[in-house]
Amino acid sequence: MSAAETETSGTFKGLRLTNTLTRQKEDFRAIDDENVRLYVCGPTVYDFAHIGNARPVIVFDVLFRLLRHLYGAAHVTYVRNITDVDDKINARALRDYPDLPLNDAIARVTQQTADQFHKDIKALGVLEPTFEPRATQHIDGMIGMIKVLIEKGHAYESGGEVLFDTHSMPDYGGLSKRKLDEQLAGARIAVEAHKKSPGDFVLWKLSSDEEPGWDSPWGRGRPGWHIECSVMSEHHLGKVFDIHGGGLDLIFPHHENEIAQSRCAHGTRVMANYWLHNGFLQVEGKKMSKSEGNFFTIKELLENETFGGRKWPGEILRMAMLMTSYREPIDFSVRKLEEAEHLLARWPEPVETDAAPAAEVVAALNDDLNTAAAIQTLHALAVEAAKDPEKLAVYSASAALLGVGPLKADLSGVDTAAVEAAVGARLDALKSKNWDEADRIRNELSSQGILLKDSKDSETGERVTTWEVKR
Repeated sequence: MSAAETETSGTFKGLRLTNTLTRQKEDFRAIDDENVRLYVCGPTVYDFAHIGNARPVIVFDVLFRLLRHLYGAAHVTYVRNITDVDDKINARALRDYPDLPLNDAIARVTQQTADQFHKDIKALGVLEPTFEPRATQHIDGMIGMIKVLIEKGHAYESGGEVLFDTHSMPDYGGLSKRKLDEQLAGARIAVEAHKKSPGDFVLWKLSSDEEPGWDSPWGRGRPGWHIECSVMSEHHLGKVFDIHGGGLDLIFPHHENEIAQSRCAHGTRVMANYWLHNGFLQVEGKKMSKSEGNFFTIKELLENETFGGRKWPGEILRMAMLMTSYREPIDFSVRKLEEAEHLLARWPEPVETDAAPAAEVVAALNDDLNTAAAIQTLHALAVEAAKDPEKLAVYSASAALLGVGPLKADLSGVDTAAVEAAVGARLDALKSKNWDEADRIRNELSSQGILLKDSKDSETGERVTTWEVKR
C-alpha cells in the first residue's frame, strides 16, 4: 500500500504524544502545518451522556486548544461526530414513545439526547468542534465505501448482510495487537453461521419495514457501527489525517475496524498517523454501573444533589478530570471533586487578554498532554496573580489554554436590577455619611449571598463598588 499520504512535511513544535499504534511517545509532526486534522468519536445519542463520556470530550478539548495555540486557530480542523443511527436508539425509541411511528420516535430521542449533550458539555467549558457530522447525513458515502470494499475483495454479501472479510487484510489487528484467531466478532451482533470468520464484522444490514433504513444495492437497510466514522472522517479530513482519538474501550473493535475499512478502501498504509486513547473512569473505586448505584449522567451531577449530597458545577467537574493525566485511569470521587473545588476557590477571575500562556504550562501540555503538571504550574501562577495584577494576563492565558478557571457566579436566581439599586443606595448613604444605613444595606445584601467590593476609580479617586455572588 502507498505511504505517500502519510508523509509529514510539518515542523516539530515541541508536542510529543503517546501513539497507541506504536505504543511509544513520539514527536508530533503534522501532515500539513496549515491544516492540522483531528477526529474524535462522539456520542451515540440514545441516552444522556454519563460522566465517563465526559472524559474524552474534555481531554480532546484540551488537545484542540493546544493545537490551536501551536499552529493558529485557523489551521486546526477538529471533527467530533454524532452517531444517530443505531439499534440502541431504535430500542430506546420503542420504549419511550410506543405510540409514535418509529421514525418519529427515533427523531425525538436523537434530538432530545443531542440537545442535552450539547448543554452538558457547554457547562464543562468545551469548545465547539470545527465540524460535528451526523451519521445519517453520510449514508450515501457509506454505501459508496462499501461498494469499493466489495470490488476490492475486502467485503462480501451473506445472510442479508454485507460483511468485512478480516482475513483479506494480512495485518488486521495492528492497533489492538490482537491475533486474528483470538478476536471476537467486531460487530454488535452475535456470531452467525453466515460469516466466513467469527471476526468478520457488519458493514450493512437489512432493515424490516418497521426499522429505519435506506435503499442500497443490497436492499433497504442501515449501516454497521464502524463504517460511519470511516466515512465521516474521510469526508472532512481526507483519506489520511493526523490524529484520531477516543476512549480506551474503543481500541477494539471500533477503531481497529475503522482502520481496516479505511485502509482497504483507500489503499493507504494508515488511516491516521497518531492514535490517542484516554484511560478508564471508575466512581469511588468501583466500575460505574447502574447495579452498583454509582452511575451518574453529566446532567445529574450538574443539576441534582445525587453525588455527595450536592450539585457540582461544570468548572469543578472539568478540573477534577484534568488533575489526572489522560492516559491514566481516574477514580472519580467526592474527594477529588472537593479537591478541585478547593483549588479553584483560591484562583482569581481571569481577564480577556492577548498575552501568551506561560512557557511552563505549554511545556507540560506538550509532554503528552500532562494536564496534572500543567495545573500545578497554573496554580502557582494563580497565587502570584492574586497578589500582583501585572501577572494576571499570563495566568489568564494559561488558564484559557486548559479551559479551566474559578467558579462562575450563578446569577440565574438573582434580581440584578434590585442589587444594582441597593448598591447605588449604599453609595448615596456613604456620600452623605449615613454609616448605619450603608452598613444595613451591605448586611442585607450579604444575607442574600451578595458580596460587595469597594475600590477607588484610578482617575477620579471616587469610591467604586462592584458585586458578585458568594461562591
